[in-house]
Amino acid sequence: MSELPFGITPDTSFTVITRSHQEALNTLLVALNSGEGFIKITGEVGTGKTLLCRRLLQALPAGSISAYLPNPYLAPRTLLLALAEELGLAVSIDCDDYHLLQSVNRALMAHAAAGTQVVVCIDEAQAMPLETLESLRLLSNLETEKRKLLQIILFGQPELDRKLAEPSVRQLLQRIAFHYRLDGLDRQEVDNYLAHRLRVAGYRGEGVFGARAVRCLLRASRGTPRLLNILAHKSLLAVFGEGRHSVRASHVRQAAADTEGAGAPGWW
Repeated sequence: MSELPFGITPDTSFTVITRSHQEALNTLLVALNSGEGFIKITGEVGTGKTLLCRRLLQALPAGSISAYLPNPYLAPRTLLLALAEELGLAVSIDCDDYHLLQSVNRALMAHAAAGTQVVVCIDEAQAMPLETLESLRLLSNLETEKRKLLQIILFGQPELDRKLAEPSVRQLLQRIAFHYRLDGLDRQEVDNYLAHRLRVAGYRGEGVFGARAVRCLLRASRGTPRLLNILAHKSLLAVFGEGRHSVRASHVRQAAADTEGAGAPGWW
């Protein structure tokens, strides 16, 4: 192999097209094409929300303008400054809130007049304070007679749903026209996932993960890609330490015992 096949850093070169991810991407593209203001994608930790976001940014039409905010734990004014920076606006930090909003509005109007789509992707959206979420809703009020000037996609853990159920942000919840919940991988997808990542990493030999090992990995990871990567990596280390070639159920059990958050792999 030319590189490690099971790293936990999101890397689109290792992307495996699963049913859930493709459905989520299709939902995003349809929603963006229809000009909806808010879209929400939720999923458990490690289900690939950040990777999905990167796939979406790569799939946007040429000429689109995108802003990616990976850390939304910001005060309302700071969020607006971050958005202005992502849009390439030269705004003084001493500018008052009114003129800051006006600068952003003028920039969005100019993009709309040019037919340019502006998409803002907010990762880890469950961390946003309630007052910042409300500020985001007010920002989404910017629109022409035909469409929104700004389309906002919220990527978050299930805690985001509970936060949006708060009465203080109920108006924002009503504006979310499209939503998708990412699921874990099934048995066949785990098998394909492991084989694909080994192949991308340069491996061309015989099968490494036996059928029992795959079943154990599915059960221990609960189909979560990030946890699956950790367990597969540790299983390979266990095999290497024994001087063997194939991953067995016993190696997966060793990996699961050494990994926080892993489920019971079972005794196949």
